[in-house]
Amino acid sequence: MKQEHWISARGCVYNINYHMVWSTKYRRKVLDGAVRDRLIKLHEEIAKEKGIILQGQEVMPDHVHLIITAHPKYPPATIVKIFKGITAKVLFEEHQELRTKLHRGHLWNPSYYCGTMGDVTEDVIERYVEMQKTKGL
Repeated sequence: MKQEHWISARGCVYNINYHMVWSTKYRRKVLDGAVRDRLIKLHEEIAKEKGIILQGQEVMPDHVHLIITAHPKYPPATIVKIFKGITAKVLFEEHQELRTKLHRGHLWNPSYYCGTMGDVTEDVIERYVEMQKTKGL
């Protein structure tokens, strides 16, 4: 492991990187235009507020990819819960039209994907996310 990727915190030194993906309920294609732009900003705001480093993100019309570095105090499930919960609340408040496009007012599918990343696989994951754009998934 390269030392320049280590992060020092009180009581620990870490380099924990995740690739996280979740989709909208029923894969509805609602993450576009102003909703997409606001979601990108929300991810940045949440990461900053929680001390999570947002390495990269891609918002597709029906799903989200985040590449993050997080303190070990945050289990992956908690990270997902934080991002999904805050973004759903804010987007529903600011974009009333989402409620009519989604079943029972749920923005996110309850499932998610989480993979850990080492220094070696970061480029591979970034290429994968780029390929998703061309597939239109």
